[in-house]
Amino acid sequence: MAPVKLDELQRDLVIPQIDAFLAAAPDEAARAPYAALRAAIATLEVPDDLADRMGSLIEVLLTSGRIRHAHGPGSELALWALFQQTPRGHDLVASVEGVNAALKRLVGQPLEFVSAVARGPGVYALTLRTRELQMVVRFEATGVRIESVEVGAE
Repeated sequence: MAPVKLDELQRDLVIPQIDAFLAAAPDEAARAPYAALRAAIATLEVPDDLADRMGSLIEVLLTSGRIRHAHGPGSELALWALFQQTPRGHDLVASVEGVNAALKRLVGQPLEFVSAVARGPGVYALTLRTRELQMVVRFEATGVRIESVEVGAE
């Protein structure tokens, strides 16, 4: 994977978050990888070996609502764009693209049944049934995926 490139806004949003972690980290061993990440972000280019760590940090910032609350929706969108360049972001985007491709089978078919259920904390399933098939879409923190497809679901 190529290095992740940042713009100045993204850098300016992430560095204070890393600084806060560095200040709170209990020991040098815990700080070292984040210090390396901070140095890379300051150059606006994060090497592949640090991209997962940056993705995890950005994921926390986005899911907590911290960036949106402190800096507004534009900043949240800037970090979402950055997150999508990380391995975790790539996986998440790919999972959505896969589900969208599968959902195309439903285009033009009237829905006969729709239901949502919780499968556990942060895990949900959406059942969609037409005359031709039943599809269950699973939503969880790691992404979205087709859980099952039954043809001739009547």
